[in-house]
Amino acid sequence: MSSYKSVIVGLGAMGMGAAQSSIRAGLDTVGCDIRDEALAAISKAGGTASKDLIEAAKNADAVAIIVVNADQTEAVLFGAGGLVQGLSKGAVVLGCATVSADFSRSVGARLAELGILYLDAPISGGSLKSAAGELSVMASGSPDAFAKAKPLLDAIAEKVFQLGDDVGQGSTMKMVNQLLAGVHIAAAMEALSLGVRCGLDAEKIYEVITACAGNSWMFENRVPHVLEADYSPRSAVDIFVKDLGIVLEEGKRNQFPLPLSAAAHQQYIGAAGMGLGGEDDSAVIKVYQKMSGITLPGDND
Repeated sequence: MSSYKSVIVGLGAMGMGAAQSSIRAGLDTVGCDIRDEALAAISKAGGTASKDLIEAAKNADAVAIIVVNADQTEAVLFGAGGLVQGLSKGAVVLGCATVSADFSRSVGARLAELGILYLDAPISGGSLKSAAGELSVMASGSPDAFAKAKPLLDAIAEKVFQLGDDVGQGSTMKMVNQLLAGVHIAAAMEALSLGVRCGLDAEKIYEVITACAGNSWMFENRVPHVLEADYSPRSAVDIFVKDLGIVLEEGKRNQFPLPLSAAAHQQYIGAAGMGLGGEDDSAVIKVYQKMSGITLPGDND
């Protein structure tokens, strides 16, 4: 076991994979979550499980916060019993959630006042890439922050994009990624729905489009969820309600038009309004189903 101590806060689909990758790399790994089943999984994998953030943070070299949003990031860092009460000067915090660049800059500044390094480090790749230690990390921060985080980054990531010294650039790049991802999923479900409404077989649509120019990574990845009628969340509808909301707020601040993002955002809001916010983001197809009356795989089971 390495003397380098890493802490992973948030053991969801992405955080669990990152923690397991850290363990496999031989790092002294602590996994933190409020769910007993997640903590049991970390213990079984050879890590240390903890609900006590202050205790987990003691003597930590790096802490990756892999939670849902800015509010959760704020709470685990600065809230009652938060990480900053246990972190030592010179430790590095990796902010991995999708948040606004302004929030990242605020976190970086507050941690700097405490002598703690900060890496604005949103992640991408999904649960499978995370479990394999092959995440993509869009990171910005000081050279010292990158150096301190290197053992953990090496363990969890296939690609680390160094986007400069300025905190906020990582979150800005993730925002651009989420714009594309959210629009691509909505477009994929719109196209699939139209094809079904016009009489095509859903599986045949998938077979043809994945071999043609209209394909996208999201079409190829998400349409199988629909074909299998499996809407268990890998990434939930509510995530894109949040993430495209960040995109639109940034567009407003910069007086930049985002008509495609706005249209896609409305579809996710519609899905959430139908009670589907906790389902997989491919469930946005049910908005099109509601409008058109199409039959989806699994409807007649």
